[in-house]
Amino acid sequence: MKATLEPLDLDRDLALVHAWVTHPRSVYWEMQGASVDEVAAEYARIVADPHHQAWLGRVDGEPAFLAETYDPAHSPLASLPEIAPGDLGMHVLVAPTDSPVPGFTRLVFRAVMEHCFADTSVRRVVVEPDVRNDRIGAMNAAFGFVVARVVDLGSKTAALSFCTRSAFEGPTAHLSPERLATAQRHLVAKAISEYAHERIVTPVADADAWRLAAPDGGSSYTFRARRLALEHWAIEEDSLTRWVDGAPADLDVQAFVAEFAGPLGIPDPLLPTYLEELASTLASACWKLAHSSASVAQLLEADYQELEAAMTEGHPGFVANNGRIGYDLADYAAYAPETGSAVRLEWLAARRSLTRLSLGQDLSEARLYDGELDASVRASFSAVLRGLGLDPDDYLYVPVHPWQWRHQLAITFAPDLARRDLVHLGTGPDDYRAQQSIRTFFNTTRPERHYVKTALSIQNMGFKRGLSPRYMAATPAINDWVHRLVEDDPTLKGCGFTVLRERAAIGYTGDAFHALDVRSPYQKMVAALWRESPVPLLSRGERLASMTSLLHRDASGAALVTAMIEASPMDASGWVRSYLHAYVRPIVHCLLAHELAFMPHGENLVLVLRDHVPVRALMKDVGEEVCVMDSSIAVPEEVERVRADVPQDIKALALHTDVFDGFLRHLAAILDTDGVLPEAEFWAEVRRCVEQHAEEHPELAAQVEAYDLQRPEFRHSCLNRLQLLNTLEMVDITDQASSLQYAGTLVNPIAADRHEVID
Repeated sequence: MKATLEPLDLDRDLALVHAWVTHPRSVYWEMQGASVDEVAAEYARIVADPHHQAWLGRVDGEPAFLAETYDPAHSPLASLPEIAPGDLGMHVLVAPTDSPVPGFTRLVFRAVMEHCFADTSVRRVVVEPDVRNDRIGAMNAAFGFVVARVVDLGSKTAALSFCTRSAFEGPTAHLSPERLATAQRHLVAKAISEYAHERIVTPVADADAWRLAAPDGGSSYTFRARRLALEHWAIEEDSLTRWVDGAPADLDVQAFVAEFAGPLGIPDPLLPTYLEELASTLASACWKLAHSSASVAQLLEADYQELEAAMTEGHPGFVANNGRIGYDLADYAAYAPETGSAVRLEWLAARRSLTRLSLGQDLSEARLYDGELDASVRASFSAVLRGLGLDPDDYLYVPVHPWQWRHQLAITFAPDLARRDLVHLGTGPDDYRAQQSIRTFFNTTRPERHYVKTALSIQNMGFKRGLSPRYMAATPAINDWVHRLVEDDPTLKGCGFTVLRERAAIGYTGDAFHALDVRSPYQKMVAALWRESPVPLLSRGERLASMTSLLHRDASGAALVTAMIEASPMDASGWVRSYLHAYVRPIVHCLLAHELAFMPHGENLVLVLRDHVPVRALMKDVGEEVCVMDSSIAVPEEVERVRADVPQDIKALALHTDVFDGFLRHLAAILDTDGVLPEAEFWAEVRRCVEQHAEEHPELAAQVEAYDLQRPEFRHSCLNRLQLLNTLEMVDITDQASSLQYAGTLVNPIAADRHEVID
C-alpha cells in the first residue's frame, strides 16, 4: 500500500470530509454535529491561512485520511514556552471504517510524519491530542513523540507532545550509503590535502591531474587540484577516484589510512584508536548532511548559537576532528554542538576543604553564584544539603556535564559521594548549548551569564577533554593580567581587540587519585570554569560569529564568507582589510610589543560583525593557551605559569603556523576558489597589514627585526603529525613547544621580496 498527500480541494472533497469529521468515531476531532456549511467555513479558513494547511490523503489512490499542518507560533500554542523555531504542528484523521485493515493507521501516520519532515527546516513535529485519547497517545509514542506536559487549550485538556526528526527517523537513519559516500569523498580529499601539505604523502603530476600511489602499489588515487600558497592542495572533490588493482573502487578514509599506515607513522597500538576517531568523524559528517540544512543565505541572518550549531568542518587542519570517543547515539543527539540541543548541567556540592575555587579580580564567591544561580535555585541546593544533615557553608557548587555525571562521577567517585565529600544537587534550570569545542556551554536562557567549561572524559582530537584543578588554579589571575595588558594598550584598544576572561575556576581534589604521585586523567574529572559571555559587549547593530564560520560551506557547497562579502557594503579587498585589522594586527602587536602569544585558531576567536563585516575580535580560552615567550620578562608571581623561554626562531610561529598556516591558508583558498579574491591579492593584504603595523610602531623596530615576520621561509610545524604520533595525548600542555613536529620549511607568503604565490 502506498499513501500520498495532496492539498485539500473543498469543491471536490467537502462531502467526504464532512462525513469523516462528524462521524461518531471522530469525536476527538471536535466537529460532532457540525453542518456541511460549518465544515466548509472551517476548512475555507484553514485553506486561506498562510500558516495552516489542510491535506487530503490517499492510499493506493483512494481517499483515506485527512491531515493538517500548521505553524505553532501562529496558533493557540504560540504562548507556550516549549514552542521553538523549527516546530511544525500536525493533526491526522484516518477515515472511519467498519472494516479496519491491520497496520493501516500506522501506514497513514508514517506518511504524514514523512510529509512533515520532508521540509528540511522542520526540527520537531508538535501534537496536542486530548488526554483521554489513549489510542492516539499510544500511536504518538510509537513514532517517537514525548509528552512535554498537559496543557489547557480551552476546548480540551491536551497532552502537548514533541517528536524530533531523529526520534522519528531512528538514531542511525543518517547513516545511509549516499551520505556515507559524500562524507567519505570529502574526508579522503581532506586527508590527501592535509597529509600532502604536511609532506607525509607526495602526489605526483599525471597529465592534467595528480596521482597518489599507496606504498604497496595495490591502490592509488587520482584527482585534479591546484597548489596554492603554503603548499595548500585545493582538491576538486568530484574528480577524486580510488583505484584498486586497476579498477575504480569506493572511497574509504579508514582504508586510505590503513594503506598509508607506514608513511603516516601511527604507532601500531594506537592505529585502531585513530580509525575509531575517523569513524566517529564520518558519523558526524553523515548526521550533518542529514540535518544541517541551513543555507548560507539563512546563516547570514542567523543568531550566534544558530550559526555555531550549523558549522560542519570542526577543524580545517585535522583529519580526525570529531572523535568524541565515549558518546553513544543518545549522547551524540543530546550533546554534539551540531544538533543544537538544549543541555541542562548537573550540579554537585563539593566539600570546601577539598576543593579549590579561584576567583578573578573584584569577583567574590557570593557574586559568582548570585550571577549564575537564581536565589530559588541556591535555596533548593541548600535544602538538599540540610536534608542530609550537612551545612551548606561547608560546600562549594560545581557545574558538571550530564555525561560526566552519569558515566564517570556517579561511579568512579562513588566513595566520595558516599562520604558526602561530593553531593549530587540535581539538574540546573538554565538551558545551554554546546560550542564547537564540545565541553564549553553557552547559556541560552540567560545569554549574559558566563560560558561554562566542564571536564569531559571523552577522547576527542588527540586528547581526553578533562580539566586539571591544579593547572586551572591560576587561570583567573592569568586572565586578569592579560586583560589588563590588553586594555591598557592603545593599539589593541584601537583594534577593538579584547579577551573574554575566565573569571572563576573550581576543582575538587579530595579523591583517591589526587593522593597519588603519578598524574592521570582521573585527576581531571571534577572541575569547571566560568568565562565571560560576549553578549554584553555588543553595541547596537553588531552580531557575533565564531571565526571558524568563515570556513563554512553549506550543503550546496556555497561558502559563508563569500556570502558575507557579497552582502556587505565593501569590496573583497576592503572586507579582508577590515578582518585583518581585527584579527592579524592584534596578534602581531601582542607578539612584538609584549612577547605574548595566544592560540588564535577559529574556535578561539569570536568575531563581531557589523553589516556582515568583521570589525573586531574577542579572544577566548586564554588561561590554557596564552604564553609569554621570554623568560626574562617579569610577570606577577601568580601568573608565572604563562612564562616560557622560547627560542627566537620558534616565536614567530605564533603567527606563521597558528595564523597563516592554521587558518588563513584555508580562508585564502576559499576566496580564490570562489573567484572572490585571488590569493596573491589576499596575501598582499596580509603583508600590508604587517608592514603597516611596523611603520606605525617605530619603537618596535628591534622586535620587528628579531621576529622577522617577513622572512623568506619559516619552519613547517605540523598538526596531523602530532595527532598521528600520539592519538591519546598529542602534546604536553605544560610544555607545548617541545612537542612540535616539523617537516622542513614553508615559503612565507608575505616575504618582503615576494610578489607572487605558487601556481
